Amino acid sequence: MRRVLVVDDEENIRLVLRTLLKKHGFDVEVADSGEAALAMLDSFDPDVILTDVRMPRMGGLDLLATLRQKQHPATVIVMSAYGNVDLALEAMKAGAYDYVSKPFKPDEVVLALRKAEERETLRRENRALRDQIQKENQFESILAKSKEMQEIFRTITKIADFKTTVLITGESGTGKELVARAIHSRSGRKDKPFTAINCGAIPENLLESELFGHKKGAFTDASADRRGLFEEASGGTLFLDEIGELPVNLQVKLLRVVQEESIRRLGDVKDVKVDVRIITATHRDLAADVKSGRFREDLFYRINVLLIHVPPMRNRREDVNLLIDHFIARNNVRLSTAIRGVSSEARKVLLEYGWPGNVRELENTIERAMVLAETDVLQVGDLPDRIRDALDPVQVHLASGELSIKRTAAAIEQILIRRALQKTKGNRTRAADLLEISHRALLYKIKDYKITDL
Repeated sequence: MRRVLVVDDEENIRLVLRTLLKKHGFDVEVADSGEAALAMLDSFDPDVILTDVRMPRMGGLDLLATLRQKQHPATVIVMSAYGNVDLALEAMKAGAYDYVSKPFKPDEVVLALRKAEERETLRRENRALRDQIQKENQFESILAKSKEMQEIFRTITKIADFKTTVLITGESGTGKELVARAIHSRSGRKDKPFTAINCGAIPENLLESELFGHKKGAFTDASADRRGLFEEASGGTLFLDEIGELPVNLQVKLLRVVQEESIRRLGDVKDVKVDVRIITATHRDLAADVKSGRFREDLFYRINVLLIHVPPMRNRREDVNLLIDHFIARNNVRLSTAIRGVSSEARKVLLEYGWPGNVRELENTIERAMVLAETDVLQVGDLPDRIRDALDPVQVHLASGELSIKRTAAAIEQILIRRALQKTKGNRTRAADLLEISHRALLYKIKDYKITDL
């Protein structure tokens, strides 16, 4: 935090601050306008920008907004003359770190810079810690630390190199395709194609041609020979998402491909051998569909050799914090925003929400909040109404559709323990009294539920 860029349209202010800050060991450059300051970013790359809030043309607020848009990491401190304090406060809401009133005492400016230096050191340490946590909990493109997901990672590692079919189950939005891609990436097929298709998104009359290809003249619009996805994925992996939506007549043909490892294009009279690892996924209960006759039993057992169930977000809440920070970092790059984090109140709301849309809903929620945020820290007010209105986590869980008494009891028990600890400000003895359990039992449950985020 040694490089300071002073931005002020008054020459005497620039001269005084340059002399003062150089005396205290800072490397100082000055600019007489916001435009001049922006032109110096690449050559000087300041750690701190000390700017007047009111200047001709580009003032401090405009400079701050441009810095955020460019994602420049400099800490901004604004200076305001008497009567401009409201502008300074507005700048702080927009992301400035601090403000200094004019006329200022030399010690006030130096103190503000020292505080900024301490804050930036802490931010760097926090970023390094978050990066380390993410690295430790990253598996291919999946980020998770819950024991359920860690077990899935171990399973993927074991099965990746086998050609055996895999069935991935789980609610919509849990990341089933990411699991399929991780299996492919960990296998010897990783340099070959990974081809994905949603069986429920393509009309039945086109799906067969899409999967198996066709010969010229096989139907009205077949003006040329066309390879299907099985041939396109040769040597690699074919991911059939929402396999439960596959029409019954195509289930028969898929069964034959799985058994014979060969396909026949529409309108052709000969088979073509294919070397494809088949991974399927569904949010449906295929066993129930088999009983109802909606899904072929023989195909079900052929694709269900290795089963991986991806749990919903409500059953792995320790992953929510990781994903929140990950989505903020990723969207800052993608959206050119400069969101630093989430307020403690907003984070608690996000942790207690049931996430019926799972990871996909969480990702969309964070993106929406970042676009609408008024400050560089996401607040409860930045979250959608459905999340703010669902602050009662018991009701959220009961509305999730979960029917297991054991899992529901465990979820509600966690909620009550969190409430008791929040009410007693972390005093576990008093919390145990409120919960009407022993202190030892409370300690055991806190450890068992991994309640560490209060």
